Amino acid sequence: MAKVDLVFRQIDERTRDVALALAQEHIRPENTFILDDVRPFTECVNQMLRIEHDCDYVVYVDADCLILEDMRAFIDACDAPYVDAYVSDRFRGRLHCGVHITRIDVVRAMAATTVPENDLKYVLRPESRLRNLAMKPMGSSKQFRNFDILHDHFQSYHHVFMKYALRQLRSRTKVQSQRLTRAMRAWKTEDGAMCDLTMARHAVEFARQAVPASASPKQVHDFIEALPQHASAEIARLGLEEKGRFTREELDAWLVENRGRVAYGQSAQKPKVFGLGLSRTGTRSLTGALQMLGFDCSHYPIDEDTYIELSNAQYDLTLLRDLDGLTDITTIPFYPHFDKFYPGSKFILTVRDKDAWLASCSRHWYNRPAFKDFDDPDEGIHLRMRQFLRAAVYGCYNFDPERFSHVYDEHVRSVMAYFKDRPDDLLIIDICSGEGFNKLSEFLDRPVPAAPFPHKGAVLSAMMTAEAEAESQSARVA
Repeated sequence: MAKVDLVFRQIDERTRDVALALAQEHIRPENTFILDDVRPFTECVNQMLRIEHDCDYVVYVDADCLILEDMRAFIDACDAPYVDAYVSDRFRGRLHCGVHITRIDVVRAMAATTVPENDLKYVLRPESRLRNLAMKPMGSSKQFRNFDILHDHFQSYHHVFMKYALRQLRSRTKVQSQRLTRAMRAWKTEDGAMCDLTMARHAVEFARQAVPASASPKQVHDFIEALPQHASAEIARLGLEEKGRFTREELDAWLVENRGRVAYGQSAQKPKVFGLGLSRTGTRSLTGALQMLGFDCSHYPIDEDTYIELSNAQYDLTLLRDLDGLTDITTIPFYPHFDKFYPGSKFILTVRDKDAWLASCSRHWYNRPAFKDFDDPDEGIHLRMRQFLRAAVYGCYNFDPERFSHVYDEHVRSVMAYFKDRPDDLLIIDICSGEGFNKLSEFLDRPVPAAPFPHKGAVLSAMMTAEAEAESQSARVA
């Protein structure tokens, strides 16, 4: 078993007592360290990195996170340097925040990292900036995991007002404005009735009026400093009675009342999901979207176990004992076998305009040889997997437009033929042309997230930026 420490960070969250009890119950740490009302957040980060740990992993938990399922088994089996947990946010739907599973070598590297002078990213996001700087020399990146965690539920009106007035200020870029606008569209409220969503909407409008886009940095800073006073004044003006202490009984009653909610975590009953699209058809975007919908999927796995198992025609993959599915070309030669071995699975074929796909493949394969000298054993596994899959999927090691065109046509034809009598098991989606959650969520019987579809490619990112600008202009007109 891994040795695990818990670092619990609380400020004024109404849920802090219940959140701490749940974190201790579902993580079962050897040691618990509480950072109580440490401000600003840069100082909170400094203090948490000065803690002396004797453990394998540190789990950082914010007091607005209610962990509803056991996490310890996952942590004991984990070897990733850093895992961000997806949560169910009261206001923004599915997102990853609030619970961070961090291997001790990353924690120590963060503590030893020197932040560049006048680093704006550190000022805005000190914890994530330090982590990214620490992990870069390791050649590692963060991973994501779905757990049944409620985030920002049951908070006080005062807390909600301050958080969403501040979020409005932080959402004045094109993309962030789009995300906030989409989230607010999903806020269903009753006229004349006060709830968390109504208070959040009120806070957003208050900040828009109080801090115009032309405000100076000092004016913004002064408004943020005065947010507690603004919140208290508005709650008094609205004649609201603040919520009382949050209890475990209140949480239990809510869970009974919402027993039909979609639970995204490890214990949720979910089919396996396999992405059948060729590389460069939006497979990374699909993987990100599946994560948001609660499916923990691996994009193009290159680990040794998967290579050995597939190359030996063993389809009971070690990887799929813990994960919900796979995407990219790892699945393509084997999907009929996965279909038989994992009955009830869902299959998603990502397609794309073929000429655009060929051009993207040409760029992607440039200077990516299947064979080369290497010193790193991990790179050797990657290369063997690359050789294996290129041969199995494309029948060649280097890009050839004629061969690739044939492979694309034949692959789409064969997948459609295989599932011709099973329309409920196959989704065909063109992510690159803008299709997204409306099709994917319906296919997987999951609610449409408030957040935008996670387009990963450059072309798709440009589309998102254009869409964000249009939506922002529309919001200003309204």
